[in-house]
Amino acid sequence: MKVLRVKWVLLLLVVLLAMPGLARGEMYVEAYLGGMQGANAGMNATSNHPGGLFQTVEQHDISGKLDPAVIGGLKIGTWFVKEGFLGMNYPDWMKYFGFYLDFSFHRLNFRNQSGKTTAYDNFLNIPRGSVGTTNLFFSEGTAATLAFMFAGRYGFLPDSEVPFGRLQPYVAVGPAILFTTQHPRLSSTSYWLTIAPPVPFPYSLKPHSDSSVNIALALDAGIRYMCLKNVSLDLSFKYRYARANYTYSYVDPLDGTQQGFSLNPNYNLFSAQMGAAYHF
Repeated sequence: MKVLRVKWVLLLLVVLLAMPGLARGEMYVEAYLGGMQGANAGMNATSNHPGGLFQTVEQHDISGKLDPAVIGGLKIGTWFVKEGFLGMNYPDWMKYFGFYLDFSFHRLNFRNQSGKTTAYDNFLNIPRGSVGTTNLFFSEGTAATLAFMFAGRYGFLPDSEVPFGRLQPYVAVGPAILFTTQHPRLSSTSYWLTIAPPVPFPYSLKPHSDSSVNIALALDAGIRYMCLKNVSLDLSFKYRYARANYTYSYVDPLDGTQQGFSLNPNYNLFSAQMGAAYHF
C-alpha cells in the first residue's frame, strides 16, 4: 500500500511538470546511475533459545561488511526562480534555493563473513562454554529510498542562454524514508545447559526475509553542468544514515522449538552517481 502511494505521488508530480503553465518554474526530471558502498554496519545480532534443550541467548559478533552495489534513481525538483513555482512570485534571492524528491534503489547484501558467538545462560545471564565460538554469516537484501531534499546552489559561467550560470555546484539535505529487506543465513553453535562443561552443538539459522521501514538522514553534494538550456549533466555524491530493525522466528533444527533471531544494523551508505536531466 505504501509503495502504491509513492507511485501515485510521483505520477502526479510528472503530470504537473508536463503542464505548460508551470514551465516557468525551472523544474526538472533527472535519471541517474552509479555505485554504492556502505561502511561496516556493526549490527547487534541475537538468537534466543528460551526453551527446549538450549535455554540460552547467543550474541553474535558480526562486523556487518556490505557488498558494493549499483544504484539507480530518479529526481524530480524545482529551483525557486523569480517567475515562481505554481505561479508564486518569489524574491530574486530565492533562485539559489530549491527542492527535489529523490527516489533510488539498490541491492543491500552483507558479504560472507565470520565472527564470534557468546552463549549466555537464559536465567543467570552468564557466559556458557566457549566465548570464542566462530559463526559464519551472510545476508541478501534490497534498499529503496525516498528522500525529501532541500537544496542550495550557485552559478558560474553565465551566458545569454543560461543567465544563472552553466556550471552549478549544489548541496542538499533532508529527511528520507528508507525501505530495506534482509534475508540472513547464520551458522553457529549452541550448548547444553545441564552438562558441565557444556557440550557444543552446531546449528544453522535460515529464517524468512524481513523488512524494515525507517526514517533516514540524507545528504547530497554535486555539480550540474547545463549543456543546453533544457538539458544538463549532474555528478553527485550521496550519504544516507538509518538504523534498521529485523525480527525473525524459526524452528530450532535440533529440538523443533520456536526460536527468535534479530538484527539491528546501523546503515551508513555512500554513493556516487552520474545523471542526465531535462529542464522545463
